Amino acid sequence: MIPKKAKAGGRTAGLLYYLYGPGRANEHVDPHMVAAWDGGVLDPGREQGTTIPILASLLDAPLYGLETKIPDQHVYHVPVSNDSSDRILSDEEWADIAREIMDASGIAPKGDPMGARWIAVRHDPQHIHIVATLARQDGRAPNLRRDMVKMQARARELEGRYGLRQLTSGDKTASRWPTTAEAEKANRNGRDEPPRTTLQGKVRQAASTATSEDAFFTAIQRAGIRLNKRTAPDGSVTGYSVALPGDRTGAGRAVWFSGSRLAPDLSLPRVRERWTGTPATTAVAVNAGQVTSQAAAWQAAAWQVHQAAAILGNAGDEAGAGEMVALSDFLTTYAAHAPTEVRQELQDAARTFERAGRAPTARQMHTDASGHLRMATQLVVMSTSLGMNGGEASAAITILVAVALAVIAAQRFHQAAQHRAQEQAAAEAGYHLRAATEVAYGASTGHGRRGGTRAVWRETAARPNAPELTGTYAPAVREAIPKLAERVLGEEAWPALAATLKQAEGAGYMPAQLLAEVSEVRGFGDAESAAEVLVWRLQKRMESGTQAASVTPPATDQIPPGSSGGPGVPPPVVSRTAQLAGMPLGEGTTLSLGEVVRQAVPGYADRVMADPASANLAAHLRQAAEEGYQPVELLADVAGARDLAGAESVAQVLSWRLRGRLSADTGGVIGHGAIPRGAKTHQAPATGERTAAERAAQDALQQRNQARSPRR
Repeated sequence: MIPKKAKAGGRTAGLLYYLYGPGRANEHVDPHMVAAWDGGVLDPGREQGTTIPILASLLDAPLYGLETKIPDQHVYHVPVSNDSSDRILSDEEWADIAREIMDASGIAPKGDPMGARWIAVRHDPQHIHIVATLARQDGRAPNLRRDMVKMQARARELEGRYGLRQLTSGDKTASRWPTTAEAEKANRNGRDEPPRTTLQGKVRQAASTATSEDAFFTAIQRAGIRLNKRTAPDGSVTGYSVALPGDRTGAGRAVWFSGSRLAPDLSLPRVRERWTGTPATTAVAVNAGQVTSQAAAWQAAAWQVHQAAAILGNAGDEAGAGEMVALSDFLTTYAAHAPTEVRQELQDAARTFERAGRAPTARQMHTDASGHLRMATQLVVMSTSLGMNGGEASAAITILVAVALAVIAAQRFHQAAQHRAQEQAAAEAGYHLRAATEVAYGASTGHGRRGGTRAVWRETAARPNAPELTGTYAPAVREAIPKLAERVLGEEAWPALAATLKQAEGAGYMPAQLLAEVSEVRGFGDAESAAEVLVWRLQKRMESGTQAASVTPPATDQIPPGSSGGPGVPPPVVSRTAQLAGMPLGEGTTLSLGEVVRQAVPGYADRVMADPASANLAAHLRQAAEEGYQPVELLADVAGARDLAGAESVAQVLSWRLRGRLSADTGGVIGHGAIPRGAKTHQAPATGERTAAERAAQDALQQRNQARSPRR
C-alpha cells in the first residue's frame, strides 16, 4: 500500500470534478464515493454534476473561519494504491484505510471533532484518492509535520491488518526518480528515457571504473556529458554537476544535476571513498601482464568474483556495506562490456542492484572482498584492449555464475541486516542474472556440438591464496563424496567449488553436509566436470534457501522471457489455452508445439505444457521455424546445453536459451555469427514488422508496466 501526496492546487471543486465528475467512464468500475469526514459511506449515485459543488462547498467551509488569510494552495490530495496482486478490498475497508491515513497525516486525528474535513474517492478497484481542506473546524491549520513519514508507517501497519503485500518504508537510500514533467519532456524530445536516468547510468559507470578524481572527471567528459566542477577559494574541488547536451529549460538554459541529486552515493565525497586509501597493489597486479586475451581477462575476473563471493558480508555491517558498493560497480562495468546476447539482462541486473549497493549504514570501502571485486572490475575494463581467441563464450558464462553467487551472498547479507528494500533489489537482480546465464548457455550451443558447451573453470595465472582455500575444504569433499572425491579434487573447477563451499559456510551451512545433500540429488552421468555440476547445485541450493526465508521471494516462474521485469510480475500476457499443445508453429513446419516438446524433451513434456511460460516458448519456436530452423532439433540442442533437473520453470529456461541461440546466430561474441545447417540467412524485418516472439515479449512488457505499482 503506497500513500503518495500529490500537488492539487487551490480549487477543491476542480480536483473533485477531475476525480469524480463526468468523463470517468474509462475506469474499471463505476465511480462512487467511499468515505466522508464523518467516517460513513456515501453513495450519491450518478448525479455527479450536481454533487460536486455541494461537496466542494462543505469541504471548503472551514476556510472562512481561519484565524489567518486563506492560503492559495489549500487542497491536500493523497492517492493511496494497493499492489495489483493484492485482494480487492471492500468500500468499508477502504473507508477504514482512509480514516487511518488521515489520522496519521495530522489532517483529522482520531477523537478530534475539530479536525479538517476530507473525503475519499474510489474510481478503481485498487486505489483511492483522499481530498482534504487545509483548515481545521476550530479556525487553526492542521499539523502536517512529517506527514509522509507517518502515513508510510501507518500503511505498513494496514498491510498487516488486511493481509496485503508487505512493502518497506524508505531508508533514504533510493535514487531520485524523474518527475512526471521530466518524463513528458523526454517523450516530447524523442528520448528513450529522461536525462536524469541517462546521467545516473553514465556517472555511475564513470565512478565504478575510476581510481582517482581526475580519472572520474575524465570518464564523465569522455561519455559525452557536460561537466561543471564546484571549487573552493583555495582551488580544491568541493562538488560537481552534470548536464546532458541538448537538455535545456524553456528559457534555453542547460539543466544541471548535482551528483547528490542523481543518487545519494554519487555525491563527490561518496564517490571519492572508492579510491581514497585503495591498496597500491590493486592496480599493479592488473598491469602485471598476466593476461593476454579478452577470454583470459574474463576468466581472471571470474576467479576474483568467486573469491569475493566466498567471503562477502563476513567482516561486519560496515565492511559489508562497502562490499555491496564494489559489487554494484562490478555489475555496472561488466554490463557495459558483456556479450551482446546477455547485455540487456545484465544492464537490468545492474540497475536493479544499485539499491542493494546502498546499505543504510556507514561503510568501510576497503576489505578483502572489495579488493577482489575492484580487481575484477579493472580486469573487465582492461579486457576491451585485448584480442579475442575464441574462449569468450565459456569465460562469459563463468563470470555470470560467479556474480550470481556473489549476489546471493549480498541478498543474505541484507536479509540478516533486515535491509528489506536492498534484499528485494538483490533478489530481482538475481533473477536477471539467471536469465542472462540461460541466454548465454543457449547462445553457446549449435557450433558442432549437440550437447552445447560448458563453462571452463580455468586458472589463468597462479593464485596466491588458492592452495590455502582448496586445502581447507578438501577434507569436506572427501567426507561428503568419498567415491568422487579424487576426481573432483583433480578437476579444473575444483578451486571454484572450494570458493563456493567457503561462501556456503559463511552463510551458515555445514560444507560437508550441504555437499552431500546436493550430490545425492541425482547422478553425474556423463558430466564433463563433476566439480562444475556441484558448483551449480550449491548455487541453486543456497538461492532456494535465501528465497524461502525472504519476506517477498521472487516469483521466478511467472516472469515471461523477453521482459525485463522481476519478482512479483504476473503471468505472461500471452495466455495459455486448452488448445496450446496443438498450436501450429507457423509456415516453417507442420508440427505443433506439443509434438515438438514431446520429441525434443520427452522427460519434461508434461511440465512444459502445464507451465504458463509455454506460451512464450511457443512464440520463440514459431520465430525459429519462420527463420528456417528445425524446431525439434533446435529445442533438443538448447535443452542439452545444461541439465534441466534443477529448473523451477523448464519452459522459461528453454525460452531463455532459445532467445540466446537465435540472437547468437545473427552475430555476437558468444555465438560468433554462426548460421545453423539448413537455416535461412537471417534478414531484419521490414520497418513496422515484428516477429511473434517480439510481439509476445512486448505484450508481456506492457502488462508488467501496467501491473507494477508506483515505486516507493
